[in-house]
Amino acid sequence: MYLLYSDGKGNIFEDESLFVVGRIGWDAVPVPEEDWILLPDGGNLYELPGRRGIGIDVITGEMRLCEKGWAVAAFIPPAHTGLFMAAYETAPDAPTLPLFCYTAAGWKDDQFYVTAVRIEQDIRQECSGFDAAKVQQGVSDLTAAYPHNRLVKHLAENCALTYTCPAARNYFMGRWECPVPTSPACNANCIGCISFQPEEGPIPSTQDRLTFKPSAEEIVEFTVPHLETAPFPLISFGQGCEGEPLLMWETIRESITEIRKHTAKGSININTNGSKPDAVDALCRAGLNSIRVSTNSVQKHIYERYYRPNNYTFEDIVESLKVMRKHGGWSSINYFVFPGMTDSVDEYEALRKLIRETGLSMIQWRNFNIDPDWYLGLIGITETPECLGVKQLMELIREEFPELKFGYFNPPIERIRGKYEVDFAH
Repeated sequence: MYLLYSDGKGNIFEDESLFVVGRIGWDAVPVPEEDWILLPDGGNLYELPGRRGIGIDVITGEMRLCEKGWAVAAFIPPAHTGLFMAAYETAPDAPTLPLFCYTAAGWKDDQFYVTAVRIEQDIRQECSGFDAAKVQQGVSDLTAAYPHNRLVKHLAENCALTYTCPAARNYFMGRWECPVPTSPACNANCIGCISFQPEEGPIPSTQDRLTFKPSAEEIVEFTVPHLETAPFPLISFGQGCEGEPLLMWETIRESITEIRKHTAKGSININTNGSKPDAVDALCRAGLNSIRVSTNSVQKHIYERYYRPNNYTFEDIVESLKVMRKHGGWSSINYFVFPGMTDSVDEYEALRKLIRETGLSMIQWRNFNIDPDWYLGLIGITETPECLGVKQLMELIREEFPELKFGYFNPPIERIRGKYEVDFAH
């Protein structure tokens, strides 16, 4: 697999004097041949300014820099999990990279390859499955149907049409998971927050945060019809365009109670930092079906360095997962995969402990969208820990916990109730 480089003008070339390598933590390492797959549809290639790619010289077998241009990395689309990051050396004056994932990419037989696995068969965010005309028609129809609903307006103008959010686009196409942002505020200060970055910081947020507190009436108005009519319907509180939904738990509880007066169909989910177990308990009593708790690590000290929580602790998120299972609901972690950290021996042992303690239902193996150097520097990691490899980590967890599901998306009620292998193509 040959190394790729960019000329800084949007053109990408292969360097046939160098074989591409991957990165785990701070280290550049060879990539096993079986860990490469074709760049999936919906993937993109990025140039990494101020960074020189690292490769293995095809003649000497030694690692060296590619001096021909900037390093190249891949963004891999949803349903895929990266196994290695792009390997490069960063110049002192290089800009901080924006909030995307930076997976190793290479070139062979006239095709682009990436180091990844497909972790989820659900097709709900496949690029080829979106029809811009249908999304636009859905926006027109639903904003006309709910002319005074601020949430529908927000999902239309910001999420679907400006940011092309897959969940919002699916809502306007009348199918699957419907996003329900609820909170303009947050009780964490995540380093890589996608909806809020300090003005003096080195990177912008990727989208603007919700600016109002929706009412229960607004939520119920558009979610009940979705649950009634969509295939495999699911509504999810807690989205990338908002803060922490548990800060609005009273409104969410009121919404769930009212929704269930009108329909028993579909699943109600919350994507959260899990900071308020008592609120999770109240929502479960109202009819919440599933919870997805996001985390960069299941080790307390690494979690808190990244999330920088206000008035909650790592123990609270563990308790929230336990609460959901106590009520018989579905609990997932939204696990930010960072090769060289996620697959460390210490993290593996902590993950095993979490699964056993909480009775976890699912791991969503998500790619961590962040500049690797920036992240490791800010959480104080100076050396790469002893690692298993992401693929081996997954295999070990699968072997020990065969009932635990792997995936990328929140499951609909059909999956939660035991029919896990649902054909989403129909």
